[in-house]
This record gives sequence, C-alpha cells and structure tokens, in this order.
Amino acid sequence: MTHTLPRLLKPAGRNFFMPVLLAGLVACSPSLHGEQIGEVDTVFKFIGPDHKIVVDAYDDPKVAGVTCYVSRAKTGGIKGAVGLAEDKAEASIACRQVGPVSFSTPLPPQEEVFNERISLVFKKLRIVRMVDKSRNTLVYLAYSDRLIEGSPQNSVSTVPVDRALKIPLK
Repeated sequence: MTHTLPRLLKPAGRNFFMPVLLAGLVACSPSLHGEQIGEVDTVFKFIGPDHKIVVDAYDDPKVAGVTCYVSRAKTGGIKGAVGLAEDKAEASIACRQVGPVSFSTPLPPQEEVFNERISLVFKKLRIVRMVDKSRNTLVYLAYSDRLIEGSPQNSVSTVPVDRALKIPLK
C-alpha cells in the first residue's frame, strides 16, 4: 500500500505544480487583504456559500497605531464559491487609534493605502488616506471603482492625532 501511494500523488504532467506554487506564493506574500474579524450571513443560498457581510481590519502601513475596520457585502452562491461573483459597491469604514501613533515616513497629502478586488477583474474596493493638516487629523475614505464607472457610494472616518505629535508631510 505504501508503494502505491506515491504513484497516486504523482503529478499528471510537468506543469502540475506551477499553479500550486503560484497559489502558495500569493498566500505567503504580503497581501492587500485585511484580516477578517468576522462575518454574518444575510441570505441563505441552497447551493454554495450564503451571501454575507464581512468585517476586515486593515492596519495602516505607514501609521503605526491606526487600524481601519471595513464592513462590506460578499456575494455567495455558486458564482461566489468559484470567485466569479461581483460584490456590491457598498462599504462602511471606521478607523481608530489602537495604540501609540507613530509615522514610519512623511505622508503625502493623499494616498491610497489599501485596495481589494471585489469582482473577478473590473471592480476594486479602495481606501485612501488624506491628511487634514490644519486639524492634525487623518481622514480615511472607502469607495469602490470599476474600469468603466465607479460608484458614488462611499464612507469616511477620521483619526485625530494628538497636537503634540504633528503629522509629517512630504
């Protein structure tokens, strides 16, 4: 039996491991996806996963101590299970100070800090950080866009920074 097991696992062709290797590299590479905090089902689907709302946490890569929590719809069913579904262009964002705030580098006045694909090819959820210099506040905007036409639906959140620590600008 131990002699037949390696033959069963032997790849059918030379390129068998390439997709597995690529999937592994993508899984291990630094991702733009947030850390999933939780989810709730909104619609039962008999075949495939249910429609749901997911909540992800994104740590700002240039501002230590700030995390943005984003809730968004995730389409289920057969299309959702195989990755062909297009999620709705609706998201809500709440950014909070979760530790001491510090800056790794000076910040541009406006910068996209996260993006995540919400359809197979054409739609992305984007999170942009803006600096309100006069109020010493970080402003985070969540919206989605498409190759042809984006959505006007958006959500905004702010993180005021202690006046003793000026936000360094480029």
